[in-house]
Amino acid sequence: MGEKMNKEALVVCSDKSTGIGIAVWDLETGEQLLHIPTCAAAPHGLFCLRNHFIVASQSNRHGSLGGGSIFSWPLNKPQSPLRSYTMEAIGPISCTKDGIYIAGGAPSGNVYLWEVTNGRLLRTWHAHHKSLKCMVFSDDDSLLICGCTDGIVSVWPMISLLDKEDSGSSPYLLHFSSEHRSSITGLVTMSAAASSIFVSSSLDGSCKVWELVSGRLLRTLVYPTSVTAIALHPVEHLLFSGSVNGKIFVNVLDVGAVEDLFVTTEDQAFVLKGHNESITALTVSGFHLISASEDFTFCLWDIINRVVLRRFNNRKGALTNMVVIKQSSLLPISNHQRVPNKFQVSLLQKYHQPSNSCMGITMSLSSPACHNKLTPIHFHGNNFLDHLISCSEQEEQAPGMLQMKLEKNIDDRLWVTSMTKHVMEMNKHLQSRLLDMMQCRLLCNPYEPGSSPKKKRQKITSEDHSPEEQSS
Repeated sequence: MGEKMNKEALVVCSDKSTGIGIAVWDLETGEQLLHIPTCAAAPHGLFCLRNHFIVASQSNRHGSLGGGSIFSWPLNKPQSPLRSYTMEAIGPISCTKDGIYIAGGAPSGNVYLWEVTNGRLLRTWHAHHKSLKCMVFSDDDSLLICGCTDGIVSVWPMISLLDKEDSGSSPYLLHFSSEHRSSITGLVTMSAAASSIFVSSSLDGSCKVWELVSGRLLRTLVYPTSVTAIALHPVEHLLFSGSVNGKIFVNVLDVGAVEDLFVTTEDQAFVLKGHNESITALTVSGFHLISASEDFTFCLWDIINRVVLRRFNNRKGALTNMVVIKQSSLLPISNHQRVPNKFQVSLLQKYHQPSNSCMGITMSLSSPACHNKLTPIHFHGNNFLDHLISCSEQEEQAPGMLQMKLEKNIDDRLWVTSMTKHVMEMNKHLQSRLLDMMQCRLLCNPYEPGSSPKKKRQKITSEDHSPEEQSS
């Protein structure tokens, strides 16, 4: 299968049961290399972060009442996951190519954006009126594309999402489309020559090719059945569309072709037949396609010869997430190996905090007061700012030290005020819910206040009889 296949592995996960967990397979030998138990990720809820961490949104776990969670595991050192609890359940998640930002979509239509290294929640906004199904960043990380259950696809510029001065209002929407008539099932992007496109798939049985920046519809690929998953080969420009009946349609995308809004694919697409039930996930590895189905199998395909090279059986359930990684990511790092630009992953914040607050950040740097020592010093949270103040005191920099103390006190007061306001809003909400429940209970009570059911029945019985009958 080539040298490249020897260096790649497949990470798979299901959304049905936590008992299946996450498994890592050797694509060449079929050997299971790693198993992470008790994990169930929502569709489009699994990705590999900078080839060193597996990140998954937990579909069957909740950190708090009505909340959700996102877990992350280091690949080279299996251990307990880093558990981040979110305000609400998160379904699809995605990260930028450089691994700096993570976006997550909720059933409420809200989208959350975090910074990975410090875990800061940068922005939350109501992007859709229906549940988010999938999301992906553009190849240059400048745009975030979201797909919804009502068929709407929206595109958001990152420059607007990262605008701190505009964080309190809704971000700028570049463009959106409502051409699909049913739920969005997949989003893929591709850059070719001077143009960039993205493709959306839907249960309405179509795939639509869009111009990324302008949002212009370039082509509609129509299929005889619902499309449940898509994948794109970036070199060969091949679009793979998995269907509800197990067939995989393959089309060649000519990005420079003249606009043709309706294309019948029965004559132009060839079909891969290897599954008996609906396709649940597709991904590409080199010149190979990997498909998963509800028939509890996933297949490794030779794209050129259109044949199945290897079939894997997963008897525990159908797989809904697949990610290709490098096998070298699974090797533990020895003490003699140097890791350039070590990547730090932090807990993702549940609430917004002041932008100048350093809570939850882990940093590594050399001490200004001890510049002769080469050993890095690690600081966590606001200890970093306290350390700088201490160094300023040692170096007798009184004006700068006082200014930093003042800024730190202001940051602390802003954070306490923000959290107090949030707690007060939660208390008001809980009181409102309690009053609603009490009113509902009173309306549902068929008896008068202060009277028992037995007395009520006696009163009704006495009123139903005449005075003669009562005297007799």
